[in-house]
Amino acid sequence: MRDIRPFHLAFPVHDLGAARAFYGGVMGCPEGRSSDSWIDFDLFGHQIVAHLDPGAKPVAVENAVDGHDVPVPHFGVVLTMPDWEALAERVAAAGVAFGIAPHIRFKDQVGEQATMFFRDPSGNALEFKAFADDSMLFAT
Repeated sequence: MRDIRPFHLAFPVHDLGAARAFYGGVMGCPEGRSSDSWIDFDLFGHQIVAHLDPGAKPVAVENAVDGHDVPVPHFGVVLTMPDWEALAERVAAAGVAFGIAPHIRFKDQVGEQATMFFRDPSGNALEFKAFADDSMLFAT
């Protein structure tokens, strides 16, 4: 496997305080640099930046995948199974509503994965997944 480099993603939020509480508190993402209009977070080694846009509205498109309506766009990280389980517990304990509850997708098929979807306070959709076998990430 090649050396994976961190990705960078900038996205809109309607309230920086709510973003700080969600990404820093609920998600456990360490905070990096910030200003009065943006905040850097370390999302499992990747740089995400919440940019203030008071008029930000979530996109409401969904695609059918394995019997669920998956929100598009969405972002997240492929975690180890223990990290995925810990995150699912942390999100549930914080009372965050799951758009798609933690479950196993494509059971007993190529690409079997644990997955969950939820939204941040600005409505940005997040998906976190884990594979019992990481070699299945791009399997066809």
